Amino acid sequence: MRLQQGDPGYLALWRHMKQASEVAQREDFAALGVNFDLWYGESDVRDRIAPMVASLIEAGVTEESDGAVVIRIAEEGDKRDIPPLILESSVGGALYGTTDLATIEMRIAELHADLMLYVVDKRQADHFVQLFRAAHKAGMIPKGTRLEHIWFGTMNGPDGKPFKTREGGVVRLADVIEMLTGAARRRLDEAHLAEDYPAAERDRIASMVGIAALKFGDLINNRVSDYVFDLDRFSSFEGKTGPYIQYAAVRIKSILRKATEAGLSSGDIATLAVDVERDLVLDLLRLPEVIQRTIDLRSPNHVAEFAYGVAGRFNRFYDTCHILSEPDPVRQASWLALSAWALRALERLLDLLGIEIPDRM
Repeated sequence: MRLQQGDPGYLALWRHMKQASEVAQREDFAALGVNFDLWYGESDVRDRIAPMVASLIEAGVTEESDGAVVIRIAEEGDKRDIPPLILESSVGGALYGTTDLATIEMRIAELHADLMLYVVDKRQADHFVQLFRAAHKAGMIPKGTRLEHIWFGTMNGPDGKPFKTREGGVVRLADVIEMLTGAARRRLDEAHLAEDYPAAERDRIASMVGIAALKFGDLINNRVSDYVFDLDRFSSFEGKTGPYIQYAAVRIKSILRKATEAGLSSGDIATLAVDVERDLVLDLLRLPEVIQRTIDLRSPNHVAEFAYGVAGRFNRFYDTCHILSEPDPVRQASWLALSAWALRALERLLDLLGIEIPDRM
């Protein structure tokens, strides 16, 4: 309450905590290759709350309940009890729902948003039902504007419960990144990859592989499902993992680089005489459909699954079709074109997943 009322001491402490938190978050997101155009938090709508609540009271949208100001959002046909959204507590304090409602108001008034996607843990589902209903009842939502809760499951430990430290605390993202980067270095050692590279490049590759392991390990799962954090499985160069797909793309880069050094060039894709060749082409042709389905369903696992499929199809194609030693120049040029197509597809798919591809391993 004293913070919301503008107490100078509390405000100074809050500003310090906010700055420290934002610095740490920027570092973590930078490690993931993520940046935001806008850095808005709940506190950025602080000055909107009092006039918004007063306006809603005046409009008759709210009612009093045990001294609190609420918006009742239960609807006929609800199969369970949906409690009201509390705007103001009995002692006059704003709550989580109040700031979220003010944020919606701000996004429409200042950002002219017509689609708001809330990518938040599924355990917040009831809150967003309350919030979205309250926003509509308050008349805040223009016709055609949509609000969606894109909920996701939890990352769990081996015990099936949300992943925690040994002491029972929340695992920091920076610690998870460090764990996977370390695992990636060990995997590179085991596979004798990048052994003779300069230390800086080797560290860069380990970081890229570790981040790929983390992102792919998360995004390959159905968005709404819980999953178990498995360090060994995520960082493996075999199976359905980010490093496996990175390695397939690096292999294609190596093939195309050697072809260029040998003076070979790609041509038109010729008659598909080999089954694995035809299978790869048919797979690559599905790319636009997969991306559209991912957008429609808000489910990146479709892109992740498809990337894994393309990598596997190319590896089977490469095992059968010996591109660089093929004596028929027309067929060789066709296979080089198909390899370049597969690389472009993998680059696009991994870019959509936020995963970088090393030039070599």
